[in-house]
Amino acid sequence: MAKKLFVGGLSYETTEATLKEIFSQGGTVESATIITDKMSGRSKGFGFVEMSTEEEAKKAIETFNGKEIDGKKVTVNEARPLEARPPQRGGFNRDEGFDRDRRGGRW
Repeated sequence: MAKKLFVGGLSYETTEATLKEIFSQGGTVESATIITDKMSGRSKGFGFVEMSTEEEAKKAIETFNGKEIDGKKVTVNEARPLEARPPQRGGFNRDEGFDRDRRGGRW
C-alpha cells in the first residue's frame, strides 16, 4: 500500500520532477506534488511524495530528512490527514456587508 510523505522547507525553484527524481533513489515514487498558491501559482515551499510501500517510505524519511534539496535543508516525515478547521469568522458577509465589529471602529 502506498505511503504519503510530507516534504517541507523546499526551495521555491524545486519542481515536482526534481522531487520525483530525488525520492526515486529511495524506491518507487507513485506521485510527487508541490503545493502552490492559488493566486500566484508560486510554490508554498512544501509538498507530498507518495512512495509505493511502507518500507520505501521509511527508507526515504531516513535518507532525506535533514538533507539539502536545491540548496535548502528539508524536513521529511509521514503525512498526517488534514484536520477539520472551525469555520472562519469576520470579513465580508453577503447579507450584512463588512463586519465592522471585527475591523475595530468606523470606516
